[in-house]
Amino acid sequence: MAPARPFRIGLLLYPSCMPSGLFAFADLLHAANRRSGAALFEPVFVAMRPGRVACAHGQSLEAAAAIRAAALQAVLIPGFWAESPQQVMAALERNRPLAAELAGLPRNVMTWSYCTGVGLAAASGRLQGQAATITWWLADLMRQAFPRTDWQTERTSVWNARTATASGVGGHLPLAQSLIEKHLSVDAYRELTGLMVLPRPERTHRVFQEMSLVAEPNRLLQKLHAVVERIPAADLSVARLAGELHTTERTLSRKVSAATGTPVGQYVRSIKLNQVSERLIHTSAPASTISMTLGFSSDASMRRMFKALTAMTPGEYRQAFGRA
Repeated sequence: MAPARPFRIGLLLYPSCMPSGLFAFADLLHAANRRSGAALFEPVFVAMRPGRVACAHGQSLEAAAAIRAAALQAVLIPGFWAESPQQVMAALERNRPLAAELAGLPRNVMTWSYCTGVGLAAASGRLQGQAATITWWLADLMRQAFPRTDWQTERTSVWNARTATASGVGGHLPLAQSLIEKHLSVDAYRELTGLMVLPRPERTHRVFQEMSLVAEPNRLLQKLHAVVERIPAADLSVARLAGELHTTERTLSRKVSAATGTPVGQYVRSIKLNQVSERLIHTSAPASTISMTLGFSSDASMRRMFKALTAMTPGEYRQAFGRA
């Protein structure tokens, strides 16, 4: 069930920051909201004070709120342009007031950072006693400047209870991935990146080609997909789904049939088997493991339903469409 209010994340703007990762992060969260049929996330641009901020390479962006006044649950710190350790230290010195502002945030506000922005998180003191990573060429500098952080530069991303760090200019992606997988699902993140970040699979079976929720305008179907993907296959029933969606069995059956031209039981079965399809395509897990993970009553039952829908066994399907 969706939270009562969205998870509010401040996308931090400051002079000379590189905002492209913030836009990509926000786009993924907006797509996740669309995918779930609910407002799970609320990204908002923040700065030390509201107004225009001169970012890197001549770009100027508007901060909607001051970081202290934005009632955030997390803040994402992007990197800044630098070509040497000396430039990094000069940037951290220029941004000492911002580091102090970050240090003054309530303890329950999560601090996430990537690329050279990790240096700002470290300068704020919020990484003291925490494991963290940093772009490889800054590893020695960070160890010298912030020795109370447990720098683990062999890792590309590190998550703790209240902090997260990722290396490289694309570090916003593993941060977004972890957030979306935690609040939505692994399958949802895979679909979003398939549509927005990575090339789509070259081929998939025709019965699954119309099941992308990012382009699905019907909010009931969006919610139904999310519920079906969460519930083990053996526990799925029209009564259970109607209860989860706060409607009656009759209303659910009528609306799904009207929207899809398919009986609700058949449509629900297709949603669950689409999860099987995704894992056959994108992983090397045995079909029996996929059956167990998705909660089918038995591997034989999953195989029988899958072949009835696709006219292929899971092994034949993986051979035809698999990319793992």
